[in-house]
Amino acid sequence: MPQNTTPSASLGQIPGIRLASVPAQIKNWQRDDLLLIAIDEGATVSATFTQNAFCAAPVTVAREHLRNGNIRALLINAGNANAATGDQGLSDARACCAAAAQVLQLEAHQVLPFSTGVIGEHLPLQKLLDAIPTAAAALQADGWDAAACAIMTTDTRPKMASRNVTIDGAQIRIAGIAKGAGMIQPNMATMLAYVATDAAVAQPLLDQLVKGAVAASFNRISVDGDTSTNDACVLIASGATGQQITDADSDAYRQLQEAVTAVHIELAQAIVKDGEGATKFVTVQVNGAASSAEALKVAFEVGESPLVKTALYASDPNWGRLVMAIGNAGVDNLDTTKVNIFLDDVQVVKAGGRAADYTEEAGEQVFSRPEFTITVDLGRGQSSEHIWTCDFSHEYVTINAEYRT
Repeated sequence: MPQNTTPSASLGQIPGIRLASVPAQIKNWQRDDLLLIAIDEGATVSATFTQNAFCAAPVTVAREHLRNGNIRALLINAGNANAATGDQGLSDARACCAAAAQVLQLEAHQVLPFSTGVIGEHLPLQKLLDAIPTAAAALQADGWDAAACAIMTTDTRPKMASRNVTIDGAQIRIAGIAKGAGMIQPNMATMLAYVATDAAVAQPLLDQLVKGAVAASFNRISVDGDTSTNDACVLIASGATGQQITDADSDAYRQLQEAVTAVHIELAQAIVKDGEGATKFVTVQVNGAASSAEALKVAFEVGESPLVKTALYASDPNWGRLVMAIGNAGVDNLDTTKVNIFLDDVQVVKAGGRAADYTEEAGEQVFSRPEFTITVDLGRGQSSEHIWTCDFSHEYVTINAEYRT
């Protein structure tokens, strides 16, 4: 079941990280829509990106810059994805990096660019270039809360999470923000997310850490089955505490891994809860699979089926749609007579058919809850996996039909 995703009053500070959110008026709105994050010298930075073949210009540039190492700043804009924008899109992304580098006295390759918003439109470049110096002048350590709001698009609320963990007597802090409500489907990532810790983590371990955290969180969620052109998740280790994490087999690494993963999971679940038009948060748990890959395949087939998702919205426990989705997962030689399905603790399918003691009233009671679990037991192995999903409502169609208006 989900953890508490209610944002704390403030994320506070991560020593070695400063942030500033300013209005660049990228769209016709009155809000902050440009975020600058400055990172002190000596930090390590790792990231994962979308696998969409139409990846946005900032994703291409960020990948290039990340390979050079020594990243010292992130620049994020909302309202325009700078995706499917050709050579001009790449030029615009690089121009933004150069402008941020100039005011921060860095090299352009030390800046990672990120964009989110409408696809296929060129950035209002001059607006960004005019706003970057203002952002640089406003950098502050306690800018996380405003940052979470500045990166929103169709989100209805900011996503924030934090953890404290004591490692070898030193208190380590982890804080993160994310945005995302639609075009959400795993393939790294499913949105934009920025997580930082004040621990010192060697680059190879940080790369391992972010991949593991993403696999357990953002790659376990789906709102609509669509992978964005701009997805990215960044993990920063500022090293400000001096607490060194250098051994993947150490207790220190395992403690940090647990805390960092918890922050990622909380942010991922917050995205699903804020899915466009969503009214239900549902865990799909698959047990008894022959492999983890098989379990995840079945879980996503159930969690992404439009027919299942509309039944969730209607609070209609139409279990026929569940068995349909399981059957569509392409499980080799599936013995359907061994499949059992539960809605929370209510068994609806036993040995491949309707459970003898199941009642529609019991199923409706579960489906009417704002949060519940669909458990599928395939009866063919020892592997188990889970994902988090939501329902499809009328509001989802409205939001996306009117997205560009």
